[in-house]
Amino acid sequence: MESKTDVHVESARIQKQIENHLGISGSSLLFEFRQMDNKTRLDLITVNPRHNQSFLFHTEVGYDRVDVLRKMWEYVQNYRDKESSFTVQWMARGDKELNTSYFRARNMYEALDKLYFSRDMNTITVFSVVMNPVS
Repeated sequence: MESKTDVHVESARIQKQIENHLGISGSSLLFEFRQMDNKTRLDLITVNPRHNQSFLFHTEVGYDRVDVLRKMWEYVQNYRDKESSFTVQWMARGDKELNTSYFRARNMYEALDKLYFSRDMNTITVFSVVMNPVS
């Protein structure tokens, strides 16, 4: 008789693989799952402890929690080869310090979408977006 893998155990295993591969864990990497039109959406969010801001790392959509985690795991293993690197200099409203954040994205608009993810656009002022040279 074939035994099915426990969905929670499999989810935890894949999440740990993603954390280990990125070198980010604990409260600095958030997995946000949402149901949308009979699909599961996963927003992988990073939290920078230096300036306490969160940014979108990547979004995937799948049939269920395990499927979407497997797609995210595939993305995490290959994103450096498929997307460009961008440096964004920005300042949060009320702050006096210029911050620098780095994003992987297909283009600068997607990098800005990751910066502004889940926040009012008026809370951050962007000073520059630069596509980094390929090394």
